[in-house]
Order: sequence, then structure tokens, then C-alpha cells
Amino acid sequence: MKKSLRQLGAATALPADPESAVLETVPNPHPGRLYLVRFTAPEFTSLCPVTGQPDFAHLVIDYVPARKLVESKSLKLFLGSFRNHGAFHEDCTLAIAVRLEKVLRPKWLRIGGYWYPRGGMPIDVFYQTGPAPKGLWLPDQGVPSYRGRG
Repeated sequence: MKKSLRQLGAATALPADPESAVLETVPNPHPGRLYLVRFTAPEFTSLCPVTGQPDFAHLVIDYVPARKLVESKSLKLFLGSFRNHGAFHEDCTLAIAVRLEKVLRPKWLRIGGYWYPRGGMPIDVFYQTGPAPKGLWLPDQGVPSYRGRG
């Protein structure tokens, strides 16, 4: 398995952009089991495509694996590749979901993009592939709605 992974255990530069980032996978050792995998990226960064100013989000990615698992270092590098990528919040969030769907072909996937305010208004973006599988333990994503000064 290690031979097929080019990034794990090796010095790997941050990809220049999301399109050039390589998402690596490993076989799911429990393909017949219903379980949830969660990745949280509380310091996700991208750039506003108009102003070039940085945008920040707290991402929560949940998926039910089928035959493949995403290798976590490659996911970290993929998410980091957005750091110098100009796109609106909605586009970034959906681009991540679509790429994971394409690579993993999961039984189910959802992503919560909890974006910090820009211009005084937070923008949260949510996507899922359909209803959660019956019998899946699906915890809350645990990110409170933005309250500002409350």
C-alpha cells in the first residue's frame, strides 16, 4: 500500500492550486460496515477573487466510505492549495465536495463551510449528496452559528 502513496512519509510541497493537488486514497478495510469519517479544518483559507483579500472558514467534512478512504496528508495538502486560490465561498466549498465525490465515490458525503464574516456578513455553505444512510450515527457538526458580539 505504501508504494502507491507518493505524499505520505515524503517531503511534499504545497500544491500551487486545487487543480494540481493530488488526492490519494487507500483501500477501506471495512467496506461492508456503515461508519462515518469526519475531517475538520478550522483554519481553512482562500482568497476573494475580486479583492485578493484572505477569506477564512471552519470546514467540517463528513463521509461514509465505500471502497476507498482519503489519505489525510493528501487531503491536508489539497485544502492548503486553496490558500492562494481566488474563489467565492460557495465555489470553494462545492469544489472540495465535488472533488472528494469524484475521487472517493463515497456512500454519502456532506460538507459544512462555516465562513467568517466578510463585509460584516458570515456566509455558511452546506452540501450533501442526499439523505444520510439509514442507521448511520451522524453527530452534529458542532460549529455554532456566528453570533458576533451576541
